[in-house]
Amino acid sequence: MSTKQIATSTLWQIASQCVMAALSILTVKFVAMGLSKELFGNYNSAYGYLQLFGILADFGLYAIAVREVSRAHDRAKVLGVLIVLRSIILMLSLVSALLIVWLMPMWKGTPLPLGVSIAAFVPFFTLLAGILRTIFQVNYKMHYVFVAEVAQRILTAGLIGWIILLGVRETTDLTVYHQFLGIGGAGAALLFLISLIAGSRFMKIRPTWDPVLLKKITRTAAPYGLAFLFMAFYRQFDVTMIAFLRPDFEVQNAYYGPVIRMMDMAFLLPTFLLNSVLPIVSERDAKGEDTRTVLGKTFLLILLLGIIAAAFSFLWSRPLIELLTTTDYLSTSERPGSDTALQLLALPMFLNGIILFSFYALLTRHAWQPLVLVLAGAAVLSIVLNALLIPLYGFVGASITSIAVNAVLAPTLLFFSGKTLPFDVPFSALARVLLFAGLLAVMLLALQPFASDSLKTILLLCVATGMMGILGIVTGLPQALGLRK
Repeated sequence: MSTKQIATSTLWQIASQCVMAALSILTVKFVAMGLSKELFGNYNSAYGYLQLFGILADFGLYAIAVREVSRAHDRAKVLGVLIVLRSIILMLSLVSALLIVWLMPMWKGTPLPLGVSIAAFVPFFTLLAGILRTIFQVNYKMHYVFVAEVAQRILTAGLIGWIILLGVRETTDLTVYHQFLGIGGAGAALLFLISLIAGSRFMKIRPTWDPVLLKKITRTAAPYGLAFLFMAFYRQFDVTMIAFLRPDFEVQNAYYGPVIRMMDMAFLLPTFLLNSVLPIVSERDAKGEDTRTVLGKTFLLILLLGIIAAAFSFLWSRPLIELLTTTDYLSTSERPGSDTALQLLALPMFLNGIILFSFYALLTRHAWQPLVLVLAGAAVLSIVLNALLIPLYGFVGASITSIAVNAVLAPTLLFFSGKTLPFDVPFSALARVLLFAGLLAVMLLALQPFASDSLKTILLLCVATGMMGILGIVTGLPQALGLRK
């Protein structure tokens, strides 16, 4: 596959995420407007709780699927076995999630158990669609994913927005809370349906029972399933720990939830880039070809995405949170708000890309031992620090924990991945990226005072996006990234 195909595939995924991010902002804002702060906290807690089980259900299969299907002679058969394995693990994981949430004594009498039960349709359909995404990834037809994901978000934002237009504001009515969660499930079902129909054009989609191949793929995926589980503990278990450790968890997660959504978007962009690069790197590495250059360019792109996410999060925290929610979620002199959490999590947003790059490099060489060991240590460190800090500082304690864990994890994994699968980053190219970072910070600082309300923030985001393009050209980023000679 050519560099152009990788770039096109990645651009489709970035375009999808940009549109989805805009629609997600609308959706979260509508939910924040429609529900009381306590119900909004329950809404965030339900999805935060399910994220852990969703990652457990993923079992590392998507990353493995891209590699295995891209290498297979009979791609349809391998995909069919992956569908069977995904379905089995998915049902076991979600059934466990529902049993636990209904049996926990501290959540009895709260809206959380039923909320989780309704919200469970989102990971159910999303993960089924995720395994079908492999078809588009290996065939470099990611525009179909764009259509499916954008359609999902349009349906979700449109239906929730319609309820808001009917006059619902800061309601304590549980029926509206349940409707919002149910609409999320309907959107995920649409995502799966479109993926199924479009995927059938490129590959025969049929569950396949092959015990030998099933066992082989399970053994291959198991270490990465563990790795993803440990990653979930250090990335997303803090929302659930807040629900365990704080009697005011509804309010705490109301402030923390929107920022976690933004963290998830920052997590997805480098993931999609790496998913686009993984097939060609796997193919070249299997043939014994040199991958240093393509990995070096990928690393620079990862740094660039992390710099942009961190710069906006740290320097534009208040206008972005006001845009995403309402002024009620901003910090005051009496208490920290969502904007405080966003500033604190700016560094983890940057470091996250380095962690993912290292993860995929180790995955390419199937070097799972250092990956699992390091991530297990990160999970333990995260749980211990959260147990100490959340009772004292709530979501601020969870944010501080995230900084500490990511600061240790990123250089450690990068060290192991560099030894396992080396890559080359020219100093001149790195210097251009750092120059871009400095100019971006100056630009954002200059524009931030004018972002005084949501409309101005949207307009300034458009201006900033255009100016980033200009800064990229001025600093020579296209040449540094190999996009232009």
